[in-house]
Amino acid sequence: MKYIFVTGGVVSSLGKGILTSSLGAILRARGYKVTAIKIDPYVNVDAGTMRPYEHGEVFVTGDGAETDLDIGHYERFLDIDLSRGNNLTTGQVYLSVIQKERRGEYLSQTVQVIPHITDEIKDRIRRVAKEQEADIAVVEVGGTVGDIESLPFLEAIRQFQFDEEDGDVMYIHLTLLPYLPTSEEFKTKPTQHSVSALRGLGIQADAVVLRSDKMVPEDVRKKVALFTNVRPSEVFSSPTVQFLYEVPLVLEEQGVGRVVEKKLGLEPIQPNLSFWQNAVRKLKHPSSEVTVAFVGKYVKMPDAYLSILEGFRHAGIANDARVNVKWVNAEEVTGLEKAAEALHGVDGVLVGPGFGIRGIEGKILCARYARENGIPYFGICLGLQVAVIEFARNVLGLEGANSTEFDPYTPHPVIDLMPEQLEVEGLGGTMRLGNWPMRIHPETTLHRLYGKDLAYERHRHRYEVNPAYVQKLIEGGLTVSAVTPGMHGRGEGLVEAVELPGHPFFIGLQSHPELASRPMRVSPPFGGFVAAALERHRQFKILAERPSPNAPRLA
Repeated sequence: MKYIFVTGGVVSSLGKGILTSSLGAILRARGYKVTAIKIDPYVNVDAGTMRPYEHGEVFVTGDGAETDLDIGHYERFLDIDLSRGNNLTTGQVYLSVIQKERRGEYLSQTVQVIPHITDEIKDRIRRVAKEQEADIAVVEVGGTVGDIESLPFLEAIRQFQFDEEDGDVMYIHLTLLPYLPTSEEFKTKPTQHSVSALRGLGIQADAVVLRSDKMVPEDVRKKVALFTNVRPSEVFSSPTVQFLYEVPLVLEEQGVGRVVEKKLGLEPIQPNLSFWQNAVRKLKHPSSEVTVAFVGKYVKMPDAYLSILEGFRHAGIANDARVNVKWVNAEEVTGLEKAAEALHGVDGVLVGPGFGIRGIEGKILCARYARENGIPYFGICLGLQVAVIEFARNVLGLEGANSTEFDPYTPHPVIDLMPEQLEVEGLGGTMRLGNWPMRIHPETTLHRLYGKDLAYERHRHRYEVNPAYVQKLIEGGLTVSAVTPGMHGRGEGLVEAVELPGHPFFIGLQSHPELASRPMRVSPPFGGFVAAALERHRQFKILAERPSPNAPRLA
């Protein structure tokens, strides 16, 4: 087993997750089996209860873990399914050690940070790497060198160099390299101090990656090498790029792969990065483009919907199209006229996931406008529930129809809390989470997209379409295109997807298909949604070039 530890310095949010993912992609391109592990020093047990505005989206793994969004990057770059063990937090480590102490597993020992906490950290890293049968484990230590909360983790990874054989451990340090326009120069002092702080903790970086807005010149890299105790060939530049999927190419071109091979004693192999080259080419030079409206309430924090945005990019690669996103703040859509204004000129409408009543009426209005004007509509989780509420109100005539999440006293609870949720205490890890099967009905748009009768998608929700209203919805013209066939005797027949016959594209999924989408294999609903948006764009382009008095009005 080989280990690569990625640390960060100067400031947080530099892109350690992308660096970790890119290293994994470079090694996979050489034929190695790679896993990636994210260490989060916060005391939360998982990311499930944290604010999206602060930490971005909560990424859900197939086994139901609520994790940091970097786990999503790892899955997309490495094209593998990770598990709850791949996201390690301070809360998990201390909880486990305390529980072991209470069970008497430490006998009469005084339980301390060293060795008990550090041993727990090392055991968890090794266990995940072994379970996933990886040749190489790339481990990202979240936060910044110098943070108090990350010290036990840095001490644990320091010990790895003495626990493992020579040539089995490598340390890569990512730092910010600021550029001052006034003096027109890069400033290396923050990087020098950061690497020095890391050395003070007993870790000598084997390679240094410099994060900057543009490529760092050779003379600056040589200066950094001189003051950080590495060779110039071990200092790399990570400039700002247009698309994240360029990063493995940029790093490999500078020789990162060769340095890793040398440090870990790996046989030199020519990597096959053709997929990434083709993907970047399609993203930069698409044959067409579309604009889709993203209706949500965290529109000022795109990372809150990161996997959906990546799903759009994957659909763009699959359809050879650029997908432009028009952000629509659901709270500002206060009437149908406002919805028409917000959705003017778009080729598709996506209503994304979320919790709470804020902005819900605006989402319902946007779903109505998309339905009535033939605009491709894609609802994810809450987006499905919004479509059902809108249909119940405006097609079935069920006045006041709503979800009990937003109106506990609604006369028509078309969306309701799952019975098993009624007895749940606490919020962390208590929703319907992870992979659940859906049986897809034949002769539906969804079946055409998936091409099979049974598919698995990841979930994260408490509320479902109320079974008592399903027959009314079907009689009113809504198609239930997929249901849960049941797992361990639970959830038989729960609505997984709905669609509207006769509409160019109108699909809602209770699951989160974006979480399993990859650049090399797009999620079927995302690919179908963008294809429908492209078709609408082409139709209106033809109509615009050949005006007709009978042409449909452009929404």
